Amino acid sequence: MEENVLLQAKKEKLNKIISSGINPFPNDFKPDSRSSEIFALYGDKEHTFFEEEGNVSQFCLAGRIMSLRNFGKSCFAHLKDGDGKIQLFFQKRTLGEKYEFFADLIDVGDIIGVVGKPFKTKTGELTLNVTDFKLLTKSLRPLPEKWHGLTDVEARYRQRYLDLIVNSDVSETFRKRIRMIKLIRKFFDEKGFLEVETPMMHHLVGGATAKPFKTHHNALDMDLYLRIAPELHLKRLVVGGFERVYEINRNFRNEGISTKHNPEFTMIEFYQAYADYKDLMKLTEELLSMLALEICGGYKISYMDMEIDFTPPFKVMTMASALKEIGGVEIENFKDMESLKNMAKSLDIQLKGFEGAGKIITEIFERTVEDKLINPTFITEFPVEVSPLARRNEKNPDITDRFELYIAGREIANAFSELNDPIDQKERFLKQMEDKEKGDEEAGDIDYDYIRALEYGLPPTAGEGIGIDRLAMIFTNSPSIRDVILFPLLKPRNEGY
Repeated sequence: MEENVLLQAKKEKLNKIISSGINPFPNDFKPDSRSSEIFALYGDKEHTFFEEEGNVSQFCLAGRIMSLRNFGKSCFAHLKDGDGKIQLFFQKRTLGEKYEFFADLIDVGDIIGVVGKPFKTKTGELTLNVTDFKLLTKSLRPLPEKWHGLTDVEARYRQRYLDLIVNSDVSETFRKRIRMIKLIRKFFDEKGFLEVETPMMHHLVGGATAKPFKTHHNALDMDLYLRIAPELHLKRLVVGGFERVYEINRNFRNEGISTKHNPEFTMIEFYQAYADYKDLMKLTEELLSMLALEICGGYKISYMDMEIDFTPPFKVMTMASALKEIGGVEIENFKDMESLKNMAKSLDIQLKGFEGAGKIITEIFERTVEDKLINPTFITEFPVEVSPLARRNEKNPDITDRFELYIAGREIANAFSELNDPIDQKERFLKQMEDKEKGDEEAGDIDYDYIRALEYGLPPTAGEGIGIDRLAMIFTNSPSIRDVILFPLLKPRNEGY
């Protein structure tokens, strides 16, 4: 009821503006300054500085009215632009008849352009004394007087535009995310990597273990899949002579939604010829410690109720040693599949029947160890069964030269020395197809063209994928992946969204 009254009042003001011959949505105002520039020039000046003739310049800026205080013949307001907020001062003796227009028809939420000179109030707040203004956009919905934070969390995600308007912390989170991605690009560019783009739609499922989204191309009458990973296309480029490549882009996995999962997410994948997984450990340490310094100001950062230390070198543990030391599980004690299955059952791990020993061991690791890895920790020596694209370890062919990096109890990165033996690769693809026939919806297809590419020769190569969203969660102290994705996937409401 209250909202309907406010909506009606705004529409009545809109009609008055139109009837007076004023366009409530013009596009002819060009600001020449931003609030941050004014603060940089005058934020530390004393009152006396503004009293001297010629000390201050005139500025023209635009933004949204966030607050209004009317004192009859004068008004104070706060204007928010893309850089921040600044106080405005409107008075009748300066603006004449235009002051009545402002006082009667301008609301919180409206977007205006203003011209004026800065001064400081008695309380020391830098303020722009407005000598002229123009309505640029009449808002037809009222801003919430008080945004209720986590109690309105779903509304924040659904109306991110409103969240950004009224919650400066949210805006800062996304500015940090944007800066983080710029720093990552700069890091790889300076190391001689080429940024590339590979297809988002694939005719086969591959490059990772995940259930895909399926679509159909009408003209070609062909089913396609939104990519679950760019891996196989990026390694084709290494075959073609692009020895260092990376891509920052979206992947799509048809999985559940949680604080750590969104079906559409951003990753960086990169590949380096003549390198192995140990080289990528060093590179990853360098990258993440640099990000911690640049974004958070130091190696030690706070995340939720944890302190995370990005001081290199990071801890390294094999999967077997982590299971023993952290999970309390001695893998050597399980001599047969039955004992492994019983262990999984005792941990309430739901098996589907097609899992081999390597898959079950990995499931046990995820259940008993993963959430206890707070500081950056590399876990190595993953079973071959769960690493279909990774190179076998030369001393132990049952494990691969692979690591996953865990921070704050979640997987952040996955890397390995690449399998470049086309015969071994074909056999592993065939094993995946067997699992798919047994009901494994996450198993990939056989990509014969990729095998052909390997037959031409993939140089010794290492590759890695890092989850941008999960990394952004840590560096912005965000509890949910939805807090670092501008428009996370949500089930529509009755009104359509």
